[in-house]
Amino acid sequence: MSGFGTKDLTSGDILSYVALGDSFTEGMSDPYPDSGSVPNGRYRGWADRVAEHLADHVDEVRYANLAVRGKVMHQIIDEQIPRAVELSPDLITLCAGGNDIIRPGTDPDTVAATFAGAIEELSRTGARIVIFTGFDTNWQPVMRHMRGKVATYNMHLRAIADRYGCDVVDVWSMRVLDDARAWNWDRLHLSPEGHRRLALRVCEVLGVRAGGEWNEPWPPAEPRDWRTARQEDLHWAREFLVPWIHRRLTGRSSGDNVSAKRPSLEPLRARRD
Repeated sequence: MSGFGTKDLTSGDILSYVALGDSFTEGMSDPYPDSGSVPNGRYRGWADRVAEHLADHVDEVRYANLAVRGKVMHQIIDEQIPRAVELSPDLITLCAGGNDIIRPGTDPDTVAATFAGAIEELSRTGARIVIFTGFDTNWQPVMRHMRGKVATYNMHLRAIADRYGCDVVDVWSMRVLDDARAWNWDRLHLSPEGHRRLALRVCEVLGVRAGGEWNEPWPPAEPRDWRTARQEDLHWAREFLVPWIHRRLTGRSSGDNVSAKRPSLEPLRARRD
């Protein structure tokens, strides 16, 4: 087991950070706070927020985010891992495999073995590496049947983290994410508040001070009647589920023709909302 996970991220003047993955790390459904806009099609997300928190503790954060929506494991390995190795940062976050796991017929054991190969490659950089478990789907009726598959994958991820000395953000145990307000209307991507809370959780794992508590209880939710809940289910199925199934059947991805929002290590212009 390596000691990469013990690297102090606030001990130097300059910190370099590379985020890898899919829509979860790209920051989908978290627009920039300026009028709720998404400038140039770019989202903010928990990784940008973590980089902003890191900027409070060092003179300069150089940050790259190579994550692209819709990417599956082999695409992340082919398109993002070599670039991350080339950049040789101090910190790497990798969340991958979710788009593989939710596809019918995929084997979590096989996906995890591929993930382990990616971590072995990244570990050669000497960076501190952070990985993420899948979230618990038990609160979502439509995705509840995948709970066992996700749990199996998570057990593999913990073993991989032990082998290579990675930090683990246990998203599965974040019960605060069982609330629908933590998620966008598509029920697959975090809401801005969900991204904010996850960023605080990542900082906690890294030992980096950040304002706020990720597990602060939600205020009481407004009651919803049965009819409203069913209308929301129908809207979700029509606007998200059907197009998602169509893309799978036609071999298309939401990430087609989308490039990484921060392909190089660039100084971060910190911002707060």
